[in-house]
Amino acid sequence: MNIFELFVQSAPRLMQGLGMTVELTLVSLLIAAVLGLLFGLFSVSRTIFLRGIARVYINIIRGTPLIVQIFFIYFGIASGLGVRLSAFTAGVIALSLNAGAYSAEIVRGGIESVPKGQMEAARSLGLPYTMAMRRVILPQAIKTMAPTIVNQCIITLKDSSLISVIGLAELTQVGRLIIANNFESLRMWTIIGIMYFIIIMILTKLSQYIERKMSYGKGKN
Repeated sequence: MNIFELFVQSAPRLMQGLGMTVELTLVSLLIAAVLGLLFGLFSVSRTIFLRGIARVYINIIRGTPLIVQIFFIYFGIASGLGVRLSAFTAGVIALSLNAGAYSAEIVRGGIESVPKGQMEAARSLGLPYTMAMRRVILPQAIKTMAPTIVNQCIITLKDSSLISVIGLAELTQVGRLIIANNFESLRMWTIIGIMYFIIIMILTKLSQYIERKMSYGKGKN
């Protein structure tokens, strides 16, 4: 069986696995966006307590491997609290927390890239801190953050393959199950690699497009 015949034969299962991968990634990224914005704002807050919360969260997540976080959420919580999570739910929580921590650093970096004079000018005009942040600082920071955020989306998509360790039938796990039936390991992993590559290249091109648009906008200013 050549690689094309194997793909045609396995396409329905692979597409189902790919759909699960995309769903897992999108849901996780939506939650991560909220977490990233929240803890990113905490990181630049004038309140020491909020900055401390952000530092603890970010350092714990960035200081531990994602696979350990997955096992902790799926097996540890079930054992410690007696709560049984589905593989999808555990995967979403793990990916969201992980991507949220890195997104928080992206938000913090984007905000800090805006000249401090912008905030001072906004405050001198009578805008409260929160309104100045929302209407003056964040719109400028987003231009800096956009390409990096797309890169984080790519990383999260690739990291979603680790959820296969807890049995979720995403693309990598489906590939493993197919190999268990036909033993076409080399060809199947080649197919799966190509599928990931195509999706990631699309996102990479999107990132490059956004970066060019942002650079063009800065050049016009």
